[in-house]
Amino acid sequence: MRQQRPVKPRINQYWAQTLDGTSQTLCDIPLRHDGRSKGAALQALLSDLDFNLKGCRPLQWTNLTSMNVLEEVIVKLDEDTTDEVEAAAKRGEPAERAIEKCPQVKLVLPAGGEQNLLTCHIAPEPLGADSLQVAKVRAFTAAAILRNVSFTQRNYDSFIDLQDKLHQNICRKRQLVSIGTHDLDTLKPPFRYEARTPTNINFIPLNKEKSYNAQELMTVYESEKHLARYLHIIKDSPVYPVWYDQNDQVLSLPPIINSEHSKITLNTRNVFIELTATDETKLAIVLNTKSPLSDFLPTSVEPVRLCWPDGKETITPDLSPRATTASAEYINSCTGLSLSAAEISELLKRMTLEAEPSSSNPDEILVQVPAWRPDILHECDIMEDAAIAYGFNNLVKTFPATNTVAQQLPVSKLCDVVRREWAYAGWVECSHDENFSWMNRKDDGSEVVKLANPKSLEYQVVRTSLLPGLLKTVRENKAHPLPIKVFETSDVVVKDKTAERQTKNIRHAAAVWCNKTAGFEVVHGLLDRMLAMLEVPRISNATKGEAKAGYYLKEINGLDGEGETVLGVLGILHPTVLASFEIPYPCSALEFNLEPFLKAGKEPWE
Repeated sequence: MRQQRPVKPRINQYWAQTLDGTSQTLCDIPLRHDGRSKGAALQALLSDLDFNLKGCRPLQWTNLTSMNVLEEVIVKLDEDTTDEVEAAAKRGEPAERAIEKCPQVKLVLPAGGEQNLLTCHIAPEPLGADSLQVAKVRAFTAAAILRNVSFTQRNYDSFIDLQDKLHQNICRKRQLVSIGTHDLDTLKPPFRYEARTPTNINFIPLNKEKSYNAQELMTVYESEKHLARYLHIIKDSPVYPVWYDQNDQVLSLPPIINSEHSKITLNTRNVFIELTATDETKLAIVLNTKSPLSDFLPTSVEPVRLCWPDGKETITPDLSPRATTASAEYINSCTGLSLSAAEISELLKRMTLEAEPSSSNPDEILVQVPAWRPDILHECDIMEDAAIAYGFNNLVKTFPATNTVAQQLPVSKLCDVVRREWAYAGWVECSHDENFSWMNRKDDGSEVVKLANPKSLEYQVVRTSLLPGLLKTVRENKAHPLPIKVFETSDVVVKDKTAERQTKNIRHAAAVWCNKTAGFEVVHGLLDRMLAMLEVPRISNATKGEAKAGYYLKEINGLDGEGETVLGVLGILHPTVLASFEIPYPCSALEFNLEPFLKAGKEPWE
């Protein structure tokens, strides 16, 4: 058996047991954490693991507790992610970092007060035929200044990485917002934000040595992958947005590239941040995130005055916190804890939220949400922050107070019947214009649920029909052998003013047949087969007045009598519909509502 070297006593020793696959004996491994930086502590940990387990087979944990211990050690080590601990030790302070209060970033006015703020003129009066207002391209803008910045290679990379992450996420790949950062000491304020024709914008772009006009840059950057993806945002616009300083030196051509003249370096001490946007809300969020959130930057930001063409003046950024409240009872009920409002307030302070108990209500917590926390939208977000600060692993695991038995919904059972029968028959399961104009349907505004902030033009509304999705599937598979037979059973969403959320889900079934001939008789037979399985008789013209229940087909809108319901649609698709979806073959389609076929009975939870 391999002899272990002696281990010196250290602060906060943790022990985990592993199974030595060679000798089948248990050996103890010290996992040490003595307040050093994460890199040094992890290096020591890996060194111990290598010494004790070299030559052993892959490790097998003897119990779950041992794995939890190791996980908690890694979390403890991960807390010390900077060199602050080592710096504190050199100053003679405790190595273990205390819980720090989040620094409050404040706006600091320059010497002389607000009248000496740096000024940016937005789309001033046209200087000529080539100068137009920026409302034609990127109508919104904001700016800020970071003073006395001390860059190192590490925090410089972090600063640029934050900008890239914002561009790719909330900025929607620069379509909603674009960020430009500049060395303020290389520029002469005041600045101007204008829109000019591409041929009249000339400058040396970042990391280039030659001057180009904006039209030439569109060609130059087509071969550069990291910038080519953004060219389409302004390429076809008659004017491009551009930032100038007092000497007509170009700062940037948003959202494409900055100027080489004003690029920031490790020697930069004052950073000018300018943003242009098509969405004013996202603009404020990005500015409030970019300007204060960096551990190496000062805790103060200098605002900038913006002068608009209509004479209005605004000062950005606005870092004032947003006031909201939370209930201690709600937080305790969600987390299973029994904490007072004061104890929860202390937890929230660890999550950058200023919180204190209300003097008038012992259950109420007054919370100040910082401007750089746009993720706090609801009381549940505050509850989540409190749970994170308390520690998810520290929450007591308990069984629910109520017992429930899982059971399939009746409408899901009905869908399974439809899916099974259509699969036996040889069929394969697999936006606003697609739902209406492409389908030759009119939108009267009474059914469609529109998205307030769609990610793309393709997803503007919640679908009201399954057929557009099936037709897109046919379009993408039109090279496959004919016939193409696809179906789907799923939910559509329509407006319902009587519902709490003003909308409701309806379960539909749909199918599309695509072949060299229309195949109306095929989908007709599919419908007859399905309704026969659901025990719904077909009503003939002779028995229409006598039948108590059943279905019939009618070529025009409207019903023949009272107590009747429109179940769905069946027919051959119009050529204009096929042209909209780029389908070269005739198609027949079927779509109907499944919910009228549900048999009366109690729901699973009743």
